[in-house]
Amino acid sequence: MLSQTTRSDAVLRRLLSLHPKKIDLALDRILRMLGDLDNPHLKLPPVIHVAGTNGKGSACAFARAMLEAQGLKVHVHTSPHLVRFHERIRIAGKLISEEALVSLLEEVEQINRGREITFFEITAAAMFLAFSRYPADATVLEVGLGGLYDATNVVPNPAMTVIQPVGMDHREFLGDDLAGIAAEKAGIIKKGAPLVVGPQSEIARKVILSQADRLGVSVFEFGQDFASRQEHGRMVYEDEIGLLDLPLPRLIGRHQIENAGVAIAALRHAKRGWGEDAAIEKGLTQVEWPARLQKLHKGPLIESAPRGAEIWLDGGHNPHGAEAVSRTMADLGEQGDRPLYLISAMLANKDAVGYFHAFNGLARHVVTLAIPGEAASLGAGALYDAARKAGLDAAPAEDLDDAMLQVTAWTRLGDTDMPPRILICGSLYLAGKVLAENS
Repeated sequence: MLSQTTRSDAVLRRLLSLHPKKIDLALDRILRMLGDLDNPHLKLPPVIHVAGTNGKGSACAFARAMLEAQGLKVHVHTSPHLVRFHERIRIAGKLISEEALVSLLEEVEQINRGREITFFEITAAAMFLAFSRYPADATVLEVGLGGLYDATNVVPNPAMTVIQPVGMDHREFLGDDLAGIAAEKAGIIKKGAPLVVGPQSEIARKVILSQADRLGVSVFEFGQDFASRQEHGRMVYEDEIGLLDLPLPRLIGRHQIENAGVAIAALRHAKRGWGEDAAIEKGLTQVEWPARLQKLHKGPLIESAPRGAEIWLDGGHNPHGAEAVSRTMADLGEQGDRPLYLISAMLANKDAVGYFHAFNGLARHVVTLAIPGEAASLGAGALYDAARKAGLDAAPAEDLDDAMLQVTAWTRLGDTDMPPRILICGSLYLAGKVLAENS
């Protein structure tokens, strides 16, 4: 008999086989599937719908933590997962159980009857079905890809929409035009639903605000209608409602202060009784979001690292995300002159040179490797070439153990007595492997 875990894995593999050979971004397949399921997406608790290139998952994590700190039950959908698919579906505060997941996946598989549908679409249908069957006070819904034609963009009347910073990513689907990508993200804006806009480039900002103006929605823009910043070791948030003096978020980095501010604005302006001051403060200190500048404290990886080393794990995989992470690494460097070493792997469709440029002049050395078991990974040699092209000293490694051995050797040759700071970075897939193997 198959174990429970392999049962869900087996169903997920079958669903993956239904994936069309050519993906055309459209909503017809998911709407057909949801119609066959009696439209569960129309039976959800009030929805906060979050799009963007970077920071959308963090905004979702902050929103969930603050809502739950208020005593509310929250459904949450995020993607991709790090270790297990179950991470994508949180029902009323708890990750979906293996039994419930298998039951839902088999149900949507049977209803679909073998027709072509993308993996994300059919699993999104299972998510909507789950959320419609269990009572909750709110739903936090993260866009998977783009916005306009994303499978989550079927909710007609969200309580709040959020668009986080828009940058270049998923070029094979969204193209190389930043204005066009912003238009895709702006596709989640709905008439009658207020919009919170995170920090944007001027190009993306104009596109988003133009779409909001066309639909006549209320807009709350970072830097215009609300702001969040660090002052004297605290976080300050302010909007027309008032000023909040808050503890720094549990998630580190200046970008997380901005992400937290976006989440606060979304709750305070959704007009649902969300966003109590005490709950906001408690949520900031309790938020969890693995592999987003997560400091590792135990496990085999720590034991194999140079004595006294700090090891950080981050799944960011595009230049905009790398800039946020490198700023935080630089800020940490001001607290102690530890040399920074990168251990990096990336998917082949990512801008590796652009990613590494953010660490030029900051990272002492880069060790590159392929993502274990991932066919779409860039090879260690090709990633080494990208790091060198970005002006970084680099060397390829066979695997994570070899990479750590190389870092250990480099630190012995260094010109400082300070233990190293090691950042494992470049891919959520790599981050998932690290978390699975280092538990």
